[in-house]
Amino acid sequence: MKDASRQKTTRDAILDATDRLLTKYGYKKMTIDDLAQEVGIGKGSVYLHFTSKEEIALSHIDRIIERLKENLRAIAAKPTSVEERLSEMLIERVLYRFDSVQHYSRSIDEMLAYVRPQLLVRRKRYFAEEARIFSVVIAEGQNASDLVAGDPEDIALTLLSATNSLLPYSLIAVDLDDRGEILERTKKTAEILIKGLSA
Repeated sequence: MKDASRQKTTRDAILDATDRLLTKYGYKKMTIDDLAQEVGIGKGSVYLHFTSKEEIALSHIDRIIERLKENLRAIAAKPTSVEERLSEMLIERVLYRFDSVQHYSRSIDEMLAYVRPQLLVRRKRYFAEEARIFSVVIAEGQNASDLVAGDPEDIALTLLSATNSLLPYSLIAVDLDDRGEILERTKKTAEILIKGLSA
């Protein structure tokens, strides 16, 4: 049990270091040696947890999405109206991602160029997992006759698709410099989408 705890701590430390080094160097210039030095471990210890720099970057993205899903579940459980929760969830899914990568916005395109094929597979899974969280709230709204009928998961995927253009990998670097504008565009999009779902 002690080893599993240590392993998780070291893995998280590597991912924390990845976040810092992406800001400092960008993906291309960040090395396994840099990560090991930043964490205070040997290079071989990094390879005990990850097979490559690409796997580290993808695991860093996975961790962002896991934390986002926790936030979405917390919003979904709030005692507010279905419409308010869905709107807040849509805004959270965009802004959490934005805030998680904004500090290395200049190197995000570079990183994505290296991990894009693997990330596309993961993105499909991310969106399906997010849709399941949204679908619970949508089904609740349908049961209360507040939202239009339909397959909750299909409606959830439609909501996600409609906001995907606001996610960081869809934006140009200039857009990544203006959180306020992204917030306003996301709020307007969420408002239009939620009105369209109201029964």
